[in-house]
Amino acid sequence: MTTAVVKIHELVDAMDDITVVVGEEHLDREITISDLSRPALELTGYFSFYPQNRIQLLGKTELSFTERMTSDERYIIMKRMCQADTPAFLVSRNQEPPQELIKAAEEKGIPVLLSKRSTTRLSSNVTNFLEERLAERISQHGVLVDIYGMGVLIIGDSGIGKSETALELIQRGHRLVADDRVELYMMDERRIIGEPPEILRHLIEIRGIGVIDVVNLFGVGSIRSKKTVDLVINLEHWDKNRQYDRLGHNLDNMRFFNVDIPKLSIPVKVGRNLSIIIEIATMNIRAKEMGYDATKTFETNLNNLIQQNTMDNQQNN
Repeated sequence: MTTAVVKIHELVDAMDDITVVVGEEHLDREITISDLSRPALELTGYFSFYPQNRIQLLGKTELSFTERMTSDERYIIMKRMCQADTPAFLVSRNQEPPQELIKAAEEKGIPVLLSKRSTTRLSSNVTNFLEERLAERISQHGVLVDIYGMGVLIIGDSGIGKSETALELIQRGHRLVADDRVELYMMDERRIIGEPPEILRHLIEIRGIGVIDVVNLFGVGSIRSKKTVDLVINLEHWDKNRQYDRLGHNLDNMRFFNVDIPKLSIPVKVGRNLSIIIEIATMNIRAKEMGYDATKTFETNLNNLIQQNTMDNQQNN
């Protein structure tokens, strides 16, 4: 599991509405937390619980309050807000940053950024970006494919045919997200997002052929940059001595972080078309989520047949 950091220049590059007012030479400062701080009590001089390691977001309310201060008072407050681990100051609505803020920030080597966005919208956009980039990540061996809008993570022993199955699924019109290694992170309390490592993006390895570029062979419609993981398919070697579920009751879960993802195990045997089986399994899981369960229908039909046969036997006797 890895924990990332984001540098200020990465935020500026990702947000086309953010520009640098001062501090171009200090854009390598690191952001380690996704939460933003909107100074309130700090502007009155109360710094006992100042979240100094967050980006400090100044909107219309904050700047209008500072206008009531004298220049010396503003400078004292801004200087106290400029701590060694403060990543940057961010001003919304294209408002002119106070000169006292610019002076204090330049002295401490802290960038001052400006955006045309409203404060609420800007806070939401920056927080979403940072939450995604700063989320803890784990690397999972497997293949992630978008099948009918569901993110299907195919796992199993090395050499069992995960990449070959994914290639056939791509030929059938589905989209590759990642092959061989999938980077997973938790977007929120219910969603796990998977994406490829940069070095493997759009690439897939087929034994006997080598590495192929999916975009060049199948077009841009054959790939996705990231996808929510909705289902895990575990490919396992067929064991003739094992009893396999034939009604679809044995749906397990696989936990990533604190989120349980449905997991289905499929035995691999010569002659089985895995791509079609995985495709149908995905459609069946999706149908169950929509309330259509073929297993329940079969059990209902079976119970009705048993009751009918019992009544017929009673009448005949």
